[in-house]
Amino acid sequence: MAQSAHASTPAPLYLTGNKAGLREFLSKFDVFLFDCDGVLWSGDHLFPGTVETLELLRKNGKQVVFVTNNSTKSRADYCKKLQGLGVPSTVNEVFSSSYSSSIYISRILQLPENKRKVFVIGETGIEQELRSENVPFVGGTDPVFRRDVQPEDYKRIAEGDSSLLDPEVGVVLVGLDFHLNYLKLALAFHYIKRGAVFLATNIDSTLPNSGTLFPGAGSMSAPLIMMLGSEPLSLGKPSQAMMDAIEGKFQFDRSRACMVGDRANTDIRFGLEGKLGGTLGVLTGVSSKEDFVSGHVRPHAYLDKLSDLLESEL
Repeated sequence: MAQSAHASTPAPLYLTGNKAGLREFLSKFDVFLFDCDGVLWSGDHLFPGTVETLELLRKNGKQVVFVTNNSTKSRADYCKKLQGLGVPSTVNEVFSSSYSSSIYISRILQLPENKRKVFVIGETGIEQELRSENVPFVGGTDPVFRRDVQPEDYKRIAEGDSSLLDPEVGVVLVGLDFHLNYLKLALAFHYIKRGAVFLATNIDSTLPNSGTLFPGAGSMSAPLIMMLGSEPLSLGKPSQAMMDAIEGKFQFDRSRACMVGDRANTDIRFGLEGKLGGTLGVLTGVSSKEDFVSGHVRPHAYLDKLSDLLESEL
């Protein structure tokens, strides 16, 4: 049903250079949910006009929320990055997939007392958010797991050696991991085979950086999906579990909210399936004009770049 809804979406409005169209579009919304990578910046390069665009929206009474699938950074890390790039922000304005995952594990999953630990494939952002929710974990950035698999590891895993396979692990959470290796994948596989819940911070196949694409968090889950024949529950865009959590925190009217993103199959789909009043694509990240205009998942409108909103001269 969701697919047919996407297919029936009319061709998006092209708003770059259309002052009247921009003003009309912006007047429809009180809240703007912004993807970060590919929209505000690429890598450590802030796109020109980003700060002024956000200032314009805030000056006109719009609420700004930064919604990112990048699990390598915590909300505090993201706030530091935003501020370091000259973008005014607070921790409460940031909603990351690592935070969404931690909220889900701590407040929604009903885990048995003896299965409360999480095995993490990912970086420090996940660990910080799990700590913020008092969720115990193993794996992650622990150097014990950043090594080559050894011949004796196979036997230890097969026998369920508790020094390698923690018996209290009830969840495997997979995010972007810059140190992914065979040992981590083998342990994750066996945890899930033994009954652990399979979760992913997000399923982005690629990550935009420095003007090109690199492996994303979904690429970390892919080997496990192949081994298990099953998909993880994703807690990042386009998962509506994340949208529900955002709405619960910020208490906004979805019909007066707009999702701004560079990726049709995550950002735009997230807004469409969340029944937001609007979705706005930008051409500075993953999706192309062809994707937005002729693709299966189409935004309501699109721009060449975010700073084109300044042409509205609100």
